[in-house]
Amino acid sequence: MTELKKLREYPELKEQAASWFCQKWGIPYEAYEESIAQCVEKKTGVPQWYVIVNEKQEIIAGAGMIDNDFHDRKDLTPNLCALFVEEEYRKQGLARYLLDRIRLDMSSMGIRRIYLVTDHTEFYEKCGWQFLTMVNDEEDFQERMYTASTDLV
Repeated sequence: MTELKKLREYPELKEQAASWFCQKWGIPYEAYEESIAQCVEKKTGVPQWYVIVNEKQEIIAGAGMIDNDFHDRKDLTPNLCALFVEEEYRKQGLARYLLDRIRLDMSSMGIRRIYLVTDHTEFYEKCGWQFLTMVNDEEDFQERMYTASTDLV
């Protein structure tokens, strides 16, 4: 049995989640801790962070919503970031479930369009996202940007 947890509603998971995201993406723990703390403090808007836990309350998947995911198109905001599913839980629909729940949550906050950058192709299209444009990351490498409406139809 897995359960989606919005970290603004589970502040006790802040350190566990920051550590988990740090291990998955190699971004400093403090960056995640600060962003998750902002999420817990303000409750609505960006940033927002989400995890899926298993029956042992271990984090098995997660993602966040932030203003900008390290690219040069500051006007394309907010950005879904740090989507990750533990290998043994892949191909079970957890990523799509997480993407859909985040879209609904953003919609409930009045945010109508969200974005993400990735080097994946096809996966996001299957989840209802559309390729928008190429953007440059902080090291001037090109990445694919996708967009999705938060109205799930």
